[in-house]
Amino acid sequence: MIRVAAVGDIHMGPESQGTLRPSFETLPGCADVLLLAGDLTRHGTPEEAAVVAREIKDLGVPVVAVLGNHDHHDERPEEVTTILRDAGAHVLEGQATVVSGAGGTRIGVAGTKGFGGGFVGRCAGEFGEPLMKEFVRYSRRCADGLHTALKELADCDVRIALTHFAPVPDTLAGEPPEIYPFLGSYLLAEAIDTGGADLAVHGHAHAGTEHGMTSGGVRVRNVAQPVIGQAFHVYHLPGREQHPQE
Repeated sequence: MIRVAAVGDIHMGPESQGTLRPSFETLPGCADVLLLAGDLTRHGTPEEAAVVAREIKDLGVPVVAVLGNHDHHDERPEEVTTILRDAGAHVLEGQATVVSGAGGTRIGVAGTKGFGGGFVGRCAGEFGEPLMKEFVRYSRRCADGLHTALKELADCDVRIALTHFAPVPDTLAGEPPEIYPFLGSYLLAEAIDTGGADLAVHGHAHAGTEHGMTSGGVRVRNVAQPVIGQAFHVYHLPGREQHPQE
């Protein structure tokens, strides 16, 4: 059984230094990998990223992350990414990485921040003003990157899609319906179903719901910290012949 720890929306700043480290230091005893589902900082400054870096450095398990909208706010996502990578994290945007789990299992993670646009029947279309077209095209580029990255992981024991924005509306239940288009996009779910995944993990929806599923049957989990209410949650992914557990 492969053990996947995940959390998003930890929104760290200088005054929160050290708050997650004690819990993260327990990870080698309960998880094979830690996934960070974006919004790791409050405003996306390098100073805040350095706080996150100190929380995750030398944990004894691989750390894989995507950035969130907060991590882009200061318009220095490349610097944030570099700081996190220098601390040992695999930071993904339309990319894939493979880490080793117990017994040499290959855990493949494909990641993108993703973007909004809404869900089938109530979604933005690539029509009209250039700004609206670019909004939808950006969402599509994120989803296309996720799809390509998942396909690269076909030989892994498990494949995980890691995003910040939500791929399904199920995990947004509790949020005002009016803001669903700004919380996720069905294009991410299409990428997950066609690219192939055993689990999809996202954040962003603080008032949402933990459990959801794509139309293709892939389990989706909203791991925003306000939703899971703890430093991380551990999900158990089976081998090919086993059944999933929470």
